[in-house]
Amino acid sequence: MGSLHEFENKSVSPIKPLDSEEFRRQGHLIIDFIADYYKNAEKYPVRSQVEPGYLRKRLPESAPYNPEPIETILKDVEEHIVPGITHWQSPNYFAYFPSSGSTAGFLGEMLCSGFNVVGFNWVSSPAATELENIVMDWLGEMLKLPKSFLFSGNGGGVIQGTTCEAILCTIAAARDQTLRKIGTENIGKLVVYGSDQTHSALQKAAHIAGIDPKNFRAIKTSKSSSFCLSPDSLQATIDSDIEDGLIPLFLCATIGTTGITAVDPLQPLCAVAKRYGIWVHIDAAYAGSACICPEFRHFLDGIENADSFSFNAHKWFFTNLDCCCLWVKNPNALIQALSTNPEFLRNKASDSKEVVDYKDWQITLSRRFRALKLWLVLRSYGVVNLRNFLRSHVKMAKVFEELVGSDKRFEMVAPRYFSMVCFRVSPSVLFKTNKYENGKADNDVEKVEKSNEVTENLLQKINASGKAYMSHAIVGGMYVIRFAIGASLTEDHHVTAAWKVVQQHLDAILN
Repeated sequence: MGSLHEFENKSVSPIKPLDSEEFRRQGHLIIDFIADYYKNAEKYPVRSQVEPGYLRKRLPESAPYNPEPIETILKDVEEHIVPGITHWQSPNYFAYFPSSGSTAGFLGEMLCSGFNVVGFNWVSSPAATELENIVMDWLGEMLKLPKSFLFSGNGGGVIQGTTCEAILCTIAAARDQTLRKIGTENIGKLVVYGSDQTHSALQKAAHIAGIDPKNFRAIKTSKSSSFCLSPDSLQATIDSDIEDGLIPLFLCATIGTTGITAVDPLQPLCAVAKRYGIWVHIDAAYAGSACICPEFRHFLDGIENADSFSFNAHKWFFTNLDCCCLWVKNPNALIQALSTNPEFLRNKASDSKEVVDYKDWQITLSRRFRALKLWLVLRSYGVVNLRNFLRSHVKMAKVFEELVGSDKRFEMVAPRYFSMVCFRVSPSVLFKTNKYENGKADNDVEKVEKSNEVTENLLQKINASGKAYMSHAIVGGMYVIRFAIGASLTEDHHVTAAWKVVQQHLDAILN
């Protein structure tokens, strides 16, 4: 009697995992499927309407014993997976920040996946390293970064997965640079600074890097200063820490905060930080893209005094997830903190010190050929079109801002610098109606609370409609709706239609 292994070998036709002709056939089906998806993206409810656990009820309990055809799998994708997707590429997607895709970004991702190289060091795929060196210098020049950040100077750029990774790597570099001077036993004295608007990635990275949670500073901001980090507040916080025997280590300044796209003043913040040898990282995850346009470049004034800078090309730069661009003035600081040199990776090129081994610029060893998709985006569209894509989104945001301003039931909460508008239901309007406390409020706190309640209710109804998707922030105690334009398929009529959805749902709430 034959073994189960022999029986299995005879029971199915042999399949080659990488058969060129079968790949060509299935690849065409997948491309057609995705092309149709983009064509029909706005027909789907933007935010997925499924309930938790929906998919387990629809799919089998175990993997198939025998192979299934791609046609059957794609049918299940359409019937079971698509309903559970929140459609980030929908033209009616205005939540969080965009994840703008493009034909060039998608095709670059296909090339990256197709070659499937693991470019941890130069010798493992020279083109992967050298193309990344080149496109990071190209992009740095488009942003008019100081030459000290480029390979053509003494700095350099690396493509990370996300901002979280970029911040963690730079904190680790700053930490080790400082501990070499003061001794590793003093790690408990190191302090990391941001504002209460800085992305939570900073606190997470500080924790992973071994910074005592008690030494993380989220410095309070205020509406009067448009929620940016005050240099005076930073100075006062540093003074207090030094008085307590602590050691200032790292400052994260933000261009375009997550909540309301506030802009921290780089020049005075860097001036404060440099007095104490603090590493300054600039996080421009969303808004950095806009800075390739001359009219927005001034937001980076002062960057020459920073140590590192990052932005996410996968947010608003038409380069599919993931692609976080990080530049550092001193690559050796990264390398000293992150390098490993096991024998199995040794080679003549690395030993010569004439090449970049990106494994020493990041957390992981393995890395994808992400530079391909950035290269395709830069070449396929060119600087002129990339600028015009970004400007078109800013123009749409201005239109939406004007629509909000024309309806006295709403108010803007923060200045619009880029393509995101932050607004809420106006407390003063609520208390002019008999619906709320007979039109009276005892104090400002009650007004804010009632505005928060109605604004949150409004957002929930908008998102439940499936016609548009927006997200929220809480700043200065205010519940705020964030309307972020940046999806590649969004056009003017989608913005005006979204505004009508907002008005209609507020009408229903108030009436």
